Amino acid sequence: MNPETSQLMATARHFTLQLSSTPRGARLARLLAAEQLRCWGLDRVVEATEQVVAELANNAVTHGHVPGRDFRVRVVVTGAAVRVEVTDTRGDRAPRSGETTPDTESGRGLLLVGALARAWGVRQGPAPQKTVWAELPLP
Repeated sequence: MNPETSQLMATARHFTLQLSSTPRGARLARLLAAEQLRCWGLDRVVEATEQVVAELANNAVTHGHVPGRDFRVRVVVTGAAVRVEVTDTRGDRAPRSGETTPDTESGRGLLLVGALARAWGVRQGPAPQKTVWAELPLP
């Protein structure tokens, strides 16, 4: 680890949860991540981060669910951003954004994530996992 990375990790705040891949698990991810941000005194980013966690956790439960396997939520706060990462065990199902039309019933969650975050993406692995991440700027 280089000195710059070491310094970043020393000043970053981390919050990680492993939850059941159920609607209840997705709801808990949203609520507990929001509460952790409040405990850190980051009230100004709670609402947007809570929405991103809700969308990514719901996608993990809906599209990344494998029976008997959990999903993981990680929130990292550095000096410039809040990074949300949601890892599930369906690496073969990468999320796709922008494929919705006005009459589609689903698929708008990643459009919302894209609107709230300064960047988002997908990182594959280790097999069979994938991690969908989003970074929100700190005010």
